[in-house]
Amino acid sequence: MRVLLIDDHALFRFGLQELLERRGIEVVAVGDASTGLRRVGETSPDVVLLDMRMPQLSGLELLRQLRAAHQTMPIAMLTTSAEERDVIDSLQSGAQGYLLKDMEPEALIAALGEIVRGRTVVAPELAIVLARAVQGGDPKGASAQNGVADLTPREQQILCHLAEGQSNKAIARRLGISDGTVKLHVKAILRKLDVHSRVEAAVIAVERGLCERAPVRDL
Repeated sequence: MRVLLIDDHALFRFGLQELLERRGIEVVAVGDASTGLRRVGETSPDVVLLDMRMPQLSGLELLRQLRAAHQTMPIAMLTTSAEERDVIDSLQSGAQGYLLKDMEPEALIAALGEIVRGRTVVAPELAIVLARAVQGGDPKGASAQNGVADLTPREQQILCHLAEGQSNKAIARRLGISDGTVKLHVKAILRKLDVHSRVEAAVIAVERGLCERAPVRDL
């Protein structure tokens, strides 16, 4: 696994680089967003780890620039922020992970492995943040409830696969349908549930007990 770590805190950056390299993970570590933006193309990382708070260009802004430039590798935020807005903005902007800097090393390495395999991973401590964001008060909750009732059996089936963290390609293989068909179903699910991301839809599935297996911590 090759990791591109972009974090302006030198002590943390060097420490994490050494920790990961001791476990056989190749790490390219840089201290600012502009250098990180350039090194993405040079290093072709398997996953990019972004600090949320950086001078000049924040991690969230860099994330959006990378996605606008059609960089498709997994990108995860690695931050101290457990703010609801930061979590939701990151996931909606294309992050495939939102991890906290106080995670245990083995948990971090396991999360990176899951992200590289195509799953979206959110720190377990943030499950309540995601649930609160999805619920957002009675009007939103009522809208989601009505939307669940509107889902077709196939959409309910795909929603449960989303809640298990499966990609469109994995769902297509499981159900014997095309990626494009899955994509259309996912769009319909998001519209009916009145949410903007797969993670929000997955949290609704978890909160409402729609699926037997839908772990929020490993979406």
